[in-house]
Amino acid sequence: MIDFTEEQIQRYSRHILLKDVGVEGQEKIMQAKVLVVGAGGLGAPVSLYLASAGIGTIGIVDADVVDLSNLQRQVIHFTKDVGRPKVESAKEKIQAINPDVKVNTYYEFLDSSNALDIIKDYDFIVDGTDNFPVKFLINDACVMSGKPFSHGGILRFNGQTFTHLPGTACYRCMFKEPPPVGAVPTCSQAGVLGAIAGMLGTIQAAETLKYFTGIGELLTNRLLTFDAKTMQFRTISVKQRETCAICGKNPTIHNLIDYEQAACDLNNH
Repeated sequence: MIDFTEEQIQRYSRHILLKDVGVEGQEKIMQAKVLVVGAGGLGAPVSLYLASAGIGTIGIVDADVVDLSNLQRQVIHFTKDVGRPKVESAKEKIQAINPDVKVNTYYEFLDSSNALDIIKDYDFIVDGTDNFPVKFLINDACVMSGKPFSHGGILRFNGQTFTHLPGTACYRCMFKEPPPVGAVPTCSQAGVLGAIAGMLGTIQAAETLKYFTGIGELLTNRLLTFDAKTMQFRTISVKQRETCAICGKNPTIHNLIDYEQAACDLNNH
């Protein structure tokens, strides 16, 4: 049991006042360990809100540096951060918001050689990446390790997300394999409305907090999509496929795969 300081009671008072969270829920949040893959458009709001909520340990994986074009949507980075590793910039802002949060940084690409080792110490994984190969890598690594995760993707004016728990539909249940390189444009090719990243990232942060506190219903076996042009949200029911190559009854994927990436992928949305 955590012995809250007066400062912590004041900091988290709005959570503690919620009967669905309370002291016990806030304790669970403060003991949680979350890995955020990507410190870009999605990882930025996710990290800021998780830090504000008091998540005990936040890990950030990103091999990129801050670019001026990132600032249109990656709100954790400021103009002065251009040229800095994103993980350093993100860590600085997280600790400025909440010094109690422990931040682990991984200034490297997530691939088949390090994914399982990096995720093993975390309770929940958030996919804030912008390319299909890494999304499938995160999915496969989490399924193999029995780790829950939140998937997120954005493009132009649209976003989609779902939450995976062991025994529920995974990314491959919906999309069997990555599309051919170049078949789907990246944000750098097609563009993205900056606020879309915030819309989806905050949903992923809410799912993460719901997971640890046990509040409500998670987006398991459901794909949530939205179109910001019309502000229409749609929830599509999905099922775990018995023939899924990674989580089905007879999985055929037993090792992580590094798929080919498009040459002009944007730096984390």
